[in-house]
Amino acid sequence: MNGADMKVKVCGITNIEDAKVCVDNGADAIGFIFYKESKRYVKPDTARAIISTIPIFTIKVGVFVNENFDYINNIAWKIGLNAVQLHGDETPEFVEQIHLPVIKSFRVSDEFDFSILNKYTGCTILLDSFNPNELGGTGLQFNWDKIPNELRDQIILAGGISLDNIDEVYNKIKPAAIDLSSSLEKSPGTKDHKKVKIFFNKIRKLRE
Repeated sequence: MNGADMKVKVCGITNIEDAKVCVDNGADAIGFIFYKESKRYVKPDTARAIISTIPIFTIKVGVFVNENFDYINNIAWKIGLNAVQLHGDETPEFVEQIHLPVIKSFRVSDEFDFSILNKYTGCTILLDSFNPNELGGTGLQFNWDKIPNELRDQIILAGGISLDNIDEVYNKIKPAAIDLSSSLEKSPGTKDHKKVKIFFNKIRKLRE
């Protein structure tokens, strides 16, 4: 694939205004975090209200951490998700129990064993930065050079993606999609609309 095909997901959406700005500026997908320990946690009923205002062709993703698969499937159906992102210790067998397309997240440390990804065949892989204190949204970047070349155009890349390094991501790594949150915020769970517009303007210029 080439960089022009790279999709953009904005995660940590907590309100209608932020969702609208992201979608209006070109987000292909938006993410809602249903992990109660997260600074960007949103109640499923709130997410459902936001989703009701979003165009049907925008992908709505729910992020879950080590939840029961019946709970995940129920929430996904009730609020109108298009995909489920698993950000915990879920096994390949667990992934198979989810009724929607699955994004399986892995936190990459310097010792990360990429061969484990071969076990997860029925889902899309997201690679994020490892942090012992937080599961995501840290704004930290891992060593992208460690990503095997044969995987790069198949993954979603997360962790510290911002205006400062999007050129490298787009032209060198060339992932299938990127997932960003904290770099577009003014505080956890609240997007900075100016940053969103500037970032997507940059994306449009890279695609020209």
